[in-house]
Amino acid sequence: MEPTSSHPPTAEHRANTAASVWRPLRGRTFRDLLIADIFSDVGTFMQSVGAAWLMVSLQAGPMYVALTQTASALPFFLFALPAGAVGDICDRRKLILFTEIWMALVAIALAALVITGFISPWLLLALTFALSAGDAFETPTWRAVLPELVATEDLEAASALNGIEFNLARAIGPGLAGALIAAFGVGTAFVVNAASFIGVIFVVARWKRPHPKRTAPAERVIGATIAALRYVRYSTGVRALIIRAGVVMFFASALLALLPTVAHNVSQSPIAFGLLLGCFGAGAVLGAFVLQPARARWSTETVASAGVAILGIATVAVSVLHNLPALSVVMLIGGAAWIDFISLVTALVQKLAPDWVRARVLAVFMLVFQGGMAAGSAVWGAVGQHAGVPTALMWAGLGAIATTGLGLVWRLPDTTMDVTPWNHWRMPVIPDDLELGLESGPVLVTVEYVVDRDHASDFLKAMHRYERIRRRDGASRWGIYRDTEHPDLYVETFIAPSWAEHLRQHERFTRADHALEERISSYVLKEPTVRHLIYAAPKP
Repeated sequence: MEPTSSHPPTAEHRANTAASVWRPLRGRTFRDLLIADIFSDVGTFMQSVGAAWLMVSLQAGPMYVALTQTASALPFFLFALPAGAVGDICDRRKLILFTEIWMALVAIALAALVITGFISPWLLLALTFALSAGDAFETPTWRAVLPELVATEDLEAASALNGIEFNLARAIGPGLAGALIAAFGVGTAFVVNAASFIGVIFVVARWKRPHPKRTAPAERVIGATIAALRYVRYSTGVRALIIRAGVVMFFASALLALLPTVAHNVSQSPIAFGLLLGCFGAGAVLGAFVLQPARARWSTETVASAGVAILGIATVAVSVLHNLPALSVVMLIGGAAWIDFISLVTALVQKLAPDWVRARVLAVFMLVFQGGMAAGSAVWGAVGQHAGVPTALMWAGLGAIATTGLGLVWRLPDTTMDVTPWNHWRMPVIPDDLELGLESGPVLVTVEYVVDRDHASDFLKAMHRYERIRRRDGASRWGIYRDTEHPDLYVETFIAPSWAEHLRQHERFTRADHALEERISSYVLKEPTVRHLIYAAPKP
């Protein structure tokens, strides 16, 4: 699937994007979930602070303290792809509800063990991992349901509101945790975190989500995971967007990764780090409000590239500044640029991925995005260790600015294609005496075209573009052949692994693919002949 070419925004497009960042809040379910998520995320940040403080209090040593971060991050790398597959196979509302209940039960157990004094370093790590595993399974699905909760033109605003919510929670949670731990003990932070799940569970339980109708058989987790990787591989627009986001995050990660060292060099007080981090979060909130007016005036590519360039300039500025007030202003600007880029690319992924594979594509996006962050943090940390933090920030900032050149090759579209299903293919007639199970296969499909000789070259170019659609939707092999005895006859062949997978291909064809199919039909002299052949294995 390829994005449409990017043009200057039309008057209609400007009117749509000029909407207030608050417009998605008109949807009751989205509004209620956003409010509930604020409390839930505040509890999550409190739990992170409490876990780190508790590990120090248990005198477990620096390695165990560092492992708390590993226990929080590792599940996202282990479970992201299968979580995306489950999110596309199962009822998304039920999956979110299950993961929220799971995390609430784990949080209750953790709070009880801390209060009763039966907690140990390894038990704390195990329960932290269990909490993060629930979050890892929920995140692709939560992002996948966003297009169901708001209108397509409001996705950027909804993503920005999620950014505001997250940064508010990041600003409130750690400070509140510190105050409560100092006043009532570390167990209080875990109790508050356990209680923070109540709101989300209540809202999701009340959500009346319509059940999507499916005629094809449900997928299995392994097959669905393979289908996700295949979809990203053969969807040019989605693949380019994911790679570009990962490359940008590789360079952009240096700013946050090296910020503690920058703050320590400016001031020995931990207040300096808190101030700079708070300015970054406040900038993200301000950037969310700037995003919609900017999108109304400029193209998606212009706004996204400007955000990355400003973030790169901010990173370079941090490398040379040694004054806390000046650094605070730079971090404010950097936070705004950060949230604008993230909101735009996240919304685009949600728009470009059809419903049947959306959670899985978002899972791949998360893997590449987080992988770019993790790899970048490690690389720029090593550069800072050997060449100095200012040098690392300087080169990372210049690298971020250079990534804007990727827009010349992988330009972000202003409008996206209609990825709603368009199942218009004729279903094959199966004789009653043919024993055909869903797992029968492989299936060879042939399509015979009689082509106008004057347009044979255009036909072949269009067919080789069509190959990506066939492979994207489930074909393991594809070919186009010309009959030597009848030069006007061309035969397209493709193989699906099973009969069930071929039935799913019927549901995966989108309205955006219709234009290419119409072009192919314009070169054909009569209706193509389609045949389905099942592999014939000898009976035992």
